[in-house]
Amino acid sequence: MRLTVFGATGGVGQEIVGQALAAGHEVTAVVRDPDRLPEGLDRAVLHGVVALDDPAAVRAAVAGRDAVLSGLGARGRKPDGIAERLTGRIVAAMEAEGVRRLLVVSAVPVGPEAAGDPLVDRLSRRAIRAVLAEVYADLTRMEAVLARSATEWTAVRPPRLTDGPRTGVYRRAVGGTPRSSRTISRADVAHAMLALIDDPAAVRTGVGVAY
Repeated sequence: MRLTVFGATGGVGQEIVGQALAAGHEVTAVVRDPDRLPEGLDRAVLHGVVALDDPAAVRAAVAGRDAVLSGLGARGRKPDGIAERLTGRIVAAMEAEGVRRLLVVSAVPVGPEAAGDPLVDRLSRRAIRAVLAEVYADLTRMEAVLARSATEWTAVRPPRLTDGPRTGVYRRAVGGTPRSSRTISRADVAHAMLALIDDPAAVRTGVGVAY
């Protein structure tokens, strides 16, 4: 499969690239700083930071691909609309090139609360949402961009990310949120995104993932 990965130097992005290459996929990595891509992932074809700012370069990065995956997102509490803005550029490029499948990283608080969630989990999530209000507002606007698009998108919504290993063992809720969603490793988020590429049930909806 021919894949393009945006945000390939981030925690989730690196995992997507590594796991995709290990599975035999052809990977194009679009990064802000090529020097941050770890050694061992150099089999990915690199597009530099200009690709994120140049519509023609973004189109070139997605042209002819079977799917596009994005690990783009804010690195702090002041996202400055980065998820909405950059995802909008990716969507525009995909629509121009006729590329359909798009998977992005969002977050559990953007999705619906899980039915029967314990009170402690609901209160904890609301507190986190208040602290990171700008980040989640940006992700909410990003998902609105997806919903208005012609792409076959999936927003993968993890809770708190960890640096744990890939286990391949986690819960998924298509269109919802797993009960008591607390953590999941970046490696397993990447695993989930790659596994969802060919899942028709996950098209044009959010998918909550958690241990």
